[in-house]
Amino acid sequence: MITRRSLLKQIGLFTAGTVIIKDANAFSFAGNKKVGVQLYTVRDQIAKDAKGTLRKIAGLGFKEVENFGYNGKFFGMEPSEYKALLSELKMKATSGHYMYGNFGNKKIPGTILHGWDQAVTDAAAIGQKYMVVAYLLPEERTSINDYKKIAAELNIAGKKCKDAGIQLCYHNHDFEFQEIDGQIPFDILTKETDPSLVKIELDLYWVMKAGKDPIALFNQHKGRIALWHVKDMDKTESKNFTEVGNGVIDFTTIFKNAELSGMKHFFVEQDVCPGSPFDSIKMSIDYIKSNLIKYLV
Repeated sequence: MITRRSLLKQIGLFTAGTVIIKDANAFSFAGNKKVGVQLYTVRDQIAKDAKGTLRKIAGLGFKEVENFGYNGKFFGMEPSEYKALLSELKMKATSGHYMYGNFGNKKIPGTILHGWDQAVTDAAAIGQKYMVVAYLLPEERTSINDYKKIAAELNIAGKKCKDAGIQLCYHNHDFEFQEIDGQIPFDILTKETDPSLVKIELDLYWVMKAGKDPIALFNQHKGRIALWHVKDMDKTESKNFTEVGNGVIDFTTIFKNAELSGMKHFFVEQDVCPGSPFDSIKMSIDYIKSNLIKYLV
């Protein structure tokens, strides 16, 4: 369960210390069989030993990571140090998660509303190609007008990203598909943002949790869904997170429609794991490499 307290804790964790082109130019991860992971999955481990955790991630076969918790540093490291470590591990930080930043009187650096320019500069310094708004706190999204204001801010932030050679995206949960005042927030966020400035990171688990069809969204937003979060939903009534291939989501059909989506990169994520998160993401990457990557070439 995502809570305001847990999110703020993660944000402040380190403050103390195209479409598939069917030729040789097929987009970056497909031709090279790259699979990414959202590092929030190993948040507890990375808080204790960032470098050791990243070494384990590399050892599991992941070639790309998606950051979280930027606050002027990346897991306690300056951009140059973090980039050097990733280079040593033959990984890239392709994307990173950030918050909108309407925390009342708190001005947490590296959010859309506070310190965005520096966040963009540091993202570019480590070679990030995407910056993603990860989550809206309940108090940030109480009305449709809130979403309209957020959309306007996303356009401004997206232009700053574009000027730095980075693409801004918005990452969904299920609440964006719940009607407010007769309107769907996800529709506001997509209709009132410039598609060239704000693309979508579609979280496939949360789309299914909301009762929506990913393929229908691919059709509705052709070429705009640049990133995916690949996580599965178990077969219980609770619809919990589970390892990719261990649940009910039809990833074969989804991966077959990657071109329709416009997906360029995807990241395994499992918010809650039954045991070691390293075991869970190992199961996921093995399933993806054995069963799904073939549909991307």
